Amino acid sequence: MNSVWVDNVQRLHFEPLNESISTDVLIIGGGMAGILCAYMLKNAGVDCVLVEAKQICSGITKNTTAKITIQHGLIYDKLIQKYGLDKARLYSEAQLKAAQEYSRLCQNIQCDYETKNSYVYSTAHRTKIEKEVEALNRLGFNADFCESVNLPFKVAGAALVKNQAQFHPLKFAFEIAKKLPIYENTKVLELMPNKAITQHGEIKCRKIIVATHFPMLNKHGGYFLKLYQHRSYVLALEGAQNVDGMYVDENEKGLSLRNYKNLLLLGGGAHRTGKSGGNWRELEEFTRAHYRKANITDRWATQDCMTLDALPYIGQYSKSTPNLFVATGFNKWGITSSMAAAMILTDLVQEKSNEYSYVFSPSRSMLHPQLAVNVFESLVGLLTPTHPRCPHLGCALKYNKQEHSWDCPCHGSRFSESGELIDNPSTDDKKNI
Repeated sequence: MNSVWVDNVQRLHFEPLNESISTDVLIIGGGMAGILCAYMLKNAGVDCVLVEAKQICSGITKNTTAKITIQHGLIYDKLIQKYGLDKARLYSEAQLKAAQEYSRLCQNIQCDYETKNSYVYSTAHRTKIEKEVEALNRLGFNADFCESVNLPFKVAGAALVKNQAQFHPLKFAFEIAKKLPIYENTKVLELMPNKAITQHGEIKCRKIIVATHFPMLNKHGGYFLKLYQHRSYVLALEGAQNVDGMYVDENEKGLSLRNYKNLLLLGGGAHRTGKSGGNWRELEEFTRAHYRKANITDRWATQDCMTLDALPYIGQYSKSTPNLFVATGFNKWGITSSMAAAMILTDLVQEKSNEYSYVFSPSRSMLHPQLAVNVFESLVGLLTPTHPRCPHLGCALKYNKQEHSWDCPCHGSRFSESGELIDNPSTDDKKNI
């Protein structure tokens, strides 16, 4: 069940670390965020090294739908109402600069970069869309309200922002990674002040960036309470519609659509990891109803870290760890947020100020309703007297019939039927499943 990105790209290969080394900045995690951090730091003249436990882009990055857009659902009206215009403006500017940097870099990279219009639609709530269009215009994005869109069903309205983009994420990531100091199959076993221990050597460093999707350290930052994980599913359809744009439902359980060459990428079926949901079944039913002549060529699933307030955690890992940094919680918008994270962290590790850093600070307030939900799910998982249990923090695992995996509803770790680790935050396989 590979994504279309994996099917048509030549993978890079890097040697594992087999000795002890020193560097100024160690980056842990070889997804889009980690690679962009390494790329920007190297270009800034900073000595850095990236280590990846498996192969670069073998986790979440290979499963993205790869939309480059400042539209992240209906976020801007909510940000203005809750935090004010200034904070919403800073969030939008960080995402805009990220999108502009992709545009600049992709001029010299063959990665199927295409400018496309972006739509956030609602099937039932016209007023929500109208408010989001107003918020986007207050922030300077020249958004339009659309009553009619190029989709096979009616919508109550859609917020349109023109001149956004889509691309092939692996072609892009592998190209910028070619000349970076990367070690694959190099798992960090232990983090200490200014040092990381791997299976074949230690890495001494001044600063560390953790870009492992879900942060690997439990004793700092409270990420096991501040984050939960969400799964969503994709079908690649041949012989379906050219929607000529990027679409996403404002409802997190709605659909996502974009084209790649002759394929329509249809996403949806979302649910909290470890819970039941629509999965591919929901997408197959939609396909039978609206694209009867289409053929399913590929199917895959992805997993996203969700924060308490819909804003990523980018910055100092915790107040007590001045030389440890993190990028996580991209809330289904990992492409632009990865770039924004790299731009912010490149400044912070060089002890430079960054005007956007306070918006994304991981040490901001945890007092949000989602915290109570996360605590409840953790307690239920811990108190459920079943076997097997997750080696991360001991929650009961649930069997995922659709994907034939064991999933943790507390924090989102996933394991194969034989116990091999698929998704973190667990760092170890599950024995005796």
